[in-house]
This record gives sequence, structure tokens and C-alpha cells, in this order.
Amino acid sequence: MKCPECGLWNRASQPHCIRCGAPLNIDEASRFAWKDSLRDGGASATYLRADEFGQTDQSPEPRDALAGEMQDLKRRKERGRALQEKLRSKPSDVSASRVIVTEKDTGDPVSVRRTIVLNQETEADLQAKRESEMRSRVRFMDENGAFVESRVYDPLVPVSFRTSENPLPRRSSRYLPRKRHTFLRAFLAVVILALLGAGGYFGYRYLFADSNRPRENPPGVIISAGVLDDLAAHTVMIPGAEGSTIYIRELHASYVVDEGFATVEIPDHVWYDNLEGSLDETMDVTLTPFLKASSGRQTPMDPITYTISIPLSKVELEAPETNRTTVSTTMATIRIVVRPGSRVTVNGKDYSDTVSSQTGEMTYNATVQPKGDNVFTIVVRSQYCRDNTITVVFYREKQDIPLDLAVGTYGTTDRKVMKVNATTLPGAHVEVLTPYADLNISELDTTGKFSFNAVFDKIGNNTISIVASYPGKSPSQVDHVVYYLPPPDEYTVKAWPLTAEGYSELLSNIQIRAARSQVYVVKGVVQYSVSDKPQMVVINTSEDGKSQPVLVENFTKTKWEVGKYYRLYADAASTYNGMPYLNARYTYTR
Repeated sequence: MKCPECGLWNRASQPHCIRCGAPLNIDEASRFAWKDSLRDGGASATYLRADEFGQTDQSPEPRDALAGEMQDLKRRKERGRALQEKLRSKPSDVSASRVIVTEKDTGDPVSVRRTIVLNQETEADLQAKRESEMRSRVRFMDENGAFVESRVYDPLVPVSFRTSENPLPRRSSRYLPRKRHTFLRAFLAVVILALLGAGGYFGYRYLFADSNRPRENPPGVIISAGVLDDLAAHTVMIPGAEGSTIYIRELHASYVVDEGFATVEIPDHVWYDNLEGSLDETMDVTLTPFLKASSGRQTPMDPITYTISIPLSKVELEAPETNRTTVSTTMATIRIVVRPGSRVTVNGKDYSDTVSSQTGEMTYNATVQPKGDNVFTIVVRSQYCRDNTITVVFYREKQDIPLDLAVGTYGTTDRKVMKVNATTLPGAHVEVLTPYADLNISELDTTGKFSFNAVFDKIGNNTISIVASYPGKSPSQVDHVVYYLPPPDEYTVKAWPLTAEGYSELLSNIQIRAARSQVYVVKGVVQYSVSDKPQMVVINTSEDGKSQPVLVENFTKTKWEVGKYYRLYADAASTYNGMPYLNARYTYTR
């Protein structure tokens, strides 16, 4: 229903308007009577209310009272507007300092007194000031006719526009110039930042830094590093009364003071034996001693703190020679040497049972996919040591045509001819680029399988190269390295002695001898080491051991020592600093 007073549409069930509080659904005569009663200042209507026991009482309706207040407010606004129009019609007197207008309304419980100050101010400024000073608390009704929480509204002061006829008042002397005011604000900002910085520094210096600083040990305590049962340890000497007993909570043990000190020997590994996960290089440990009386009472003493070092687990990578290697086969070998009894994991899987209990050697056959990098992470944890991690990456180029050697293809052999089995895309064309014999492609068109015999023409590393091609696809190539070494009875019998004439002939024809893998016997004492990995040493091969030096690289399983005599069988390779360079395949001590 539309409110007859303010024109707001309300629900038909509402007894009063939710904006102005005027009653709804009443006839015209009642509406006029209600308005006349409010105009005359009469009280709001009263209603008879009955409870469940039949008791009745008369009480005014709060919503009628609110409606009366709203009408009174509207009436006062109209009177104020008329007063403003009256003031505007009079000529403005700039010299007038104050005009006081008092309005009394007999219908109001409290008379309203408004003071309007005209001192070089416009009427718009006065109106804004009056509206700013007047705070009206209005109660509203919701859609169900219940009163909601009162709200206080502060009218916004409208912006007044100044003209030449109404200039701005003269700036008071108490205001500072704009530039000086800006300077002061910048100066205050700098001071505040300086104070904050100083507070932060001193807070860190005296609070945070002190909390992280290692605590000093009690006076008289002596801590020294040493060895206990061939393992790193620390000895802690705690001063005390002669014959008294000191109990160490972390060690669950008691120690008697003798000659002024209770001596505690602690292996370093007891602090981290049961710790899993990654450990740091050092660790701060704390002892909590208690002075133990004969009655059994324990008195806490100052804690003792010191730092221990945690050794790194031993691991040596023997194969491949580098941590990143390019391969072209499905299988690749990783060979490492660790301390016997170590725990070894490869990509999170435990392979500790494959570690040799005598030598600590472990061999892992890695499956290499043609996807680029194949990463293998090896974590070694030896007893009394922290984890040591190495990463081996096998790179295998992505293939448009699948081409793989059979699983189990040897990487080493002592035979000059080795059979090779491989598979590729059925119907593809294959070609062997290295020496071979007996190529069998009878199943190539149906299953993609083929085989051949690889022939090795030199001692040491030999490469087997195969290319597969197919119409509309990029060719794929596989290069597989095989280490070929004849057995000792075949290899050593071909050796030439390095006499003075033989030494001179080798230097003169080193390229020819290297191409033919000519074998020589090298006898002498190791003079000095050139490299540790791979191991390379210099040996004088003359009868007096003072001349005819040769550089020998170790391809044997024996590690050479400087100053010891060896008899080596090696094949020619090249020259180094004017001396022959040979690859030793077999080592004998006599």
C-alpha cells in the first residue's frame, strides 16, 4: 500500500509506514483526526491490551509515538526553512557580529534554541554548520512492524564555493607556510624511521642475538676432543667435591668425582645414532648434570654444551667414470664402493643386501629409457656417519624409431668376437657401422628382431654402432661400448721387453704401435703419481731404475703405491711429456 504521507509503497499487512510511521489502512476521517491530534500536540492513541487471563490495561502504541516525533521533526524543518528564506531576504550586514534567533514551541518538551553566527560567512556555510551540529537519532521499523536498532546520522558538510564577493578569511598567524609545513612532516618521518631502526637493531642485538648465542659452560668445566675405540669422542671434566657423585641425565649414568673432577668420556656417535633423515655437518649437544646426594636426592647443576662434527659416509663411484654419461642402450651399470655394512638406497629403494660384506662394492643395473636424462640418486648411510648422496645421470636421446640392444648385452668381454641381439620397428632397415659378421635379419620384417657378431679390432674400449631407418621417420642410432681384454695367457705372451733399443723404437713408432695395441712389459718402482682418478704413475724401466720413464694408466684391479716394485703388462696408447704412455691391463708384484 502507498503511504498517504510520504508516498512510499509498503506491504498491505503493515500497520504503519516504514519510512515516516504514518498509519495505513485507515479511512479518511480517521487520518485527518490523527493528523489534527499531532498538530495540536496531543498524545498518541492508547490501546486496550488483554493477556491470557483476561486482564486488560491501557498503554500507548510506541509506533504512534514515533509517528508523532517524525511529524514534529518535519514541522520544525519547515519552520527552519521559512526562517532561512526570511534571513536571505534581508540585506547582509558584514559588521554584524552575532544574530540570535530564539524559537519556542509549546508542543515540544524542550524548547529549541538555535544560534546563527554571521561573520563574513555565507548562508550555505551556516546551513552546513547547523546540519553538522544537529545529530538526529531515528528509530526504524522493519517489514514485520518491529523496531530495529537506532542509528545516528551526521550530515555531511557541503562544499561552499568562494567568490570575489565572498573571499576566504585571512590566514591566521598560527598557521605555518606550506613549504615549512612539508619540511617538518618530512623531518618527523625521518626521525620516526631512525627511532624504529634503532629499536630494531637494539632488539636484535640484545634479545634475538643473545637467545641464539651459545650458552657459556659453567666455570671450571673442561671439554676436549679425542678418540675412543678408534672413533671420535669428547671428554668432559666436571668439577665437584671429592667423592661426590654426578649423574648425567642424557647418558643415564653416574660418575664419581676423583681428584676434583668427574671425568665423562662420550663417543660422538651416541648423539645421532638413532636420528633419521639428513644431518648437518655439526651438532650442538647438551649434558644435564645432577649432584646426587647419599640420600638419593638430586640437585640440578648448570647444563654443559659443546659442538661435535658428524663425518660423511664414504662412497666412491667406479662406474661410470663421470656423474653424467651419454648412453644408447637400455641397460647401464652403476658400480660404487662403500664401507661394508652401509645402508644404500637408489631412488628411494633399499639395495643394502647387494653390498659386498668384504669389499663394500655394489653393482646396480640401471634401466635407461630414451627420454633424455635418467636420474639415479644414491644415498649411503654408514655406521657412525651422516648421509652421503651422489647423483648419476644417464642421457639417452629420444628415438623416433625404437632401437634397443637385448637386456644382458655385455659391456666387457675377453673374446674377440661377441654376439649381439637387438630389436627395432618391424619393417625397418638396419645397418651396422662397426666391424661385424653374420648379420641375421630373417625376423626383422615380422618381429623387428635381428642379430650379428661384433668383431673387436683393438684392446680396450670398442664401440658397436647400429642405425635403424624407416620411411617418414627420423633414423635412430645406438652406440654401445664394450671393453675387450684377452685373457692373461693370450695377452702377456705378446709382450715386448722395454730394453734400451725397445724403448727407443717405441718412442719413434708410437702411433703405429698404438694402432696395433702392441703389448709391452713394464718393470720397475713407481716413482711418483700423476693422477689418482684414473690412477696414473711414472715408472723408470731401465735396469738401474734411473732412466727410460714411462707413464702408465691403471686399468687393473690393483691399486699401485709409490715406492713399490711392480711388473705390468700394458699396451701402447700415446706419448706424454716426451715419454711413452701405456695402458696397463695386468699387474704382478714380482
